[in-house]
Amino acid sequence: MDKKKITNMEVKKKNRNDVFRYLCKNGMASNPDIAYALKLSLPTTTQITKELIQNGIVEEKGEFKSTGGRRAKALAVSDDAGKAVGLDITKNHISLVLTDLTGRILKYERVFLPYAAEDRYYLEVNQKLERFLQECKCEGREILGIGISFPGIIDLDKEMVADSHILGVNSVPFSSVGRFFSYPCYFLNDANAGAYAEGIQSENMERFFYLSLSNTVGGAVYSNGKLEQGKNFRCGEVGHMTIVPNGEACYCGKYGCLDAYCSAKRLSEGKLEDFFERIKMGEQEAARFWDKYTTYLAIAVNNIHMVLDCDIVLGGYVGSSMGEYIRDVREKVSKRNTFAESSSFVRACSHKTGAAAFGASLKIVELFLEQV
Repeated sequence: MDKKKITNMEVKKKNRNDVFRYLCKNGMASNPDIAYALKLSLPTTTQITKELIQNGIVEEKGEFKSTGGRRAKALAVSDDAGKAVGLDITKNHISLVLTDLTGRILKYERVFLPYAAEDRYYLEVNQKLERFLQECKCEGREILGIGISFPGIIDLDKEMVADSHILGVNSVPFSSVGRFFSYPCYFLNDANAGAYAEGIQSENMERFFYLSLSNTVGGAVYSNGKLEQGKNFRCGEVGHMTIVPNGEACYCGKYGCLDAYCSAKRLSEGKLEDFFERIKMGEQEAARFWDKYTTYLAIAVNNIHMVLDCDIVLGGYVGSSMGEYIRDVREKVSKRNTFAESSSFVRACSHKTGAAAFGASLKIVELFLEQV
């Protein structure tokens, strides 16, 4: 009897979760629409939406046009249901994103703020966050939490930033950072956050590798709606994969790492849009830099594909800016590929701006949705 009772409770929770996710994804819908889409009975659906309305996370927003009978109520996620913040910390900047439960970006901002492992840095980050929220006219009670993206190894078991070469810190407890903020904090690696932004809102939740090409190079494996972490939370750390034995020095202290050849800084210290404009204008020096860059990138992409046999998504600053020039990467990967297959498995990221901050905010949304 107890087992049956637990099972019924689990089914009810799943149905409730499915209904709320449907509204988050599709916007306004009627009970008949939801029932039909999720293959639930209309009474079950109506009872669930009634409970969600009572809980304050769904509301009626008018009525749909009549199709001959009684007009159906238009249901949607409540504007007051909650919002999530994404904070991406890099060596020289922070990025802030505010999203609602549907994953819609309400505001994005990137601020120059060089990292310092000091209290004053985090106090200033918090000040900028609170100003950001004030500009959004967002009250503290609406914030579900902050997703914080770091460039480094995030140990979820030990609850610490285990190592960040680029920021020059290690063994930083989450609590030592979270204490500066007024909201619950969740920490994740920057490449993982970018992959999460790319995958969580996709239709098919397919498995892919996200190659983050920013001022540092990182990676993440996304599969069936989740990030693969690895035994030591280093899954996807291809930035320190050797592609040239005894090659150029990497900031990590080793030689020949992918990061030393394919970080965004190898192309430009300024705006990458300007670099690709130089290529478009036929500048030979820019073309030579791009040819050298894509040669090494193709080696890495082909190696990753050989190991994982999945799509490769190019993200970060370079993936967001390359546009039509992804063809150059595809051509070189195709020449290296042992198997006769199209190089269309290499694609540019969908989220071009603030992907890590956005993904961090979506992780907060997902944690909330799991509890509905």
